[in-house]
Amino acid sequence: MTTTQGAPPDLAPAVKAEVLVEALPYIQRFRDKIVVVKYGGSALGSGSDLAGFATDIVLMRSVGMCPVVVHGGGPQIGELMSRLGKIPEFRDGLRVTDAETLDIARMVLVGKVNRDIVAAINVHGPLAVGVSGEDAGIIQASPRDPALGFVGDITHVAPELLARLVAEDLVPVVATIGSDRTGQAYNINADTAAAAIAAALAAEKLVFLTDVEGVRRDPGDPSSLLSQVGADELRQMVAEGSVVGGMVPKVEAALDAVRGGVARAYILDGRTAHVLLLEFFTDRGTGTMVVP
Repeated sequence: MTTTQGAPPDLAPAVKAEVLVEALPYIQRFRDKIVVVKYGGSALGSGSDLAGFATDIVLMRSVGMCPVVVHGGGPQIGELMSRLGKIPEFRDGLRVTDAETLDIARMVLVGKVNRDIVAAINVHGPLAVGVSGEDAGIIQASPRDPALGFVGDITHVAPELLARLVAEDLVPVVATIGSDRTGQAYNINADTAAAAIAAALAAEKLVFLTDVEGVRRDPGDPSSLLSQVGADELRQMVAEGSVVGGMVPKVEAALDAVRGGVARAYILDGRTAHVLLLEFFTDRGTGTMVVP
């Protein structure tokens, strides 16, 4: 058997068959089920990373699953702010968002990151539709704290547009900008938005793709990674300070999702090639699964 230099060898036909057979019950189980995937700004790496993510989403859609992508873009917002000479300011981990910063966030999330994800998926066919949380009032919001400027808390999710797109076999890609009844826009935490959208759509699963492998019982010990954790235990870990840093909003969003009726929430390492396929279609789970 010959292979291209530098390329991995082809799997033997019998091994390929085993992989497909292993995937069959999962394909049957999740057919016609909505799965919300939060693609974090920290997981948005090179073009090949995005292409691999897009391939996973297209395969999920092709075997009958109904993926909905919700994305952030914090690092990309910070990068553009730096290029424009604007110094980011944070309070309690939240970006202070004045009117100029809000404009930058909208440009990056709606005009750049959203377009990049949609384009990557649509390489495989006319499947993805990019929307903002402002569209059709999907994400309705109110100001969180005057000191934070235009940072919003979600007051309501109107999922009708997303549900119609899913019913048409399309893949919605949602940028997390919300608005209030006057049309004022707000920057919304993408983890929180993904959880609220998953609950509103009665999703079967919510997946957070990030740059860590999952939840650790001891943040400094990689061997303490939890493959599964119940909501009560996870709340206790948060209260005890075992969950720290950027993992806190993801864990809190996962808890909100399962409390809101989502059957399972997952925190996966988006740097792992085809991690969605490994999680959904093989017996070998990855990352951390949060159950009610």
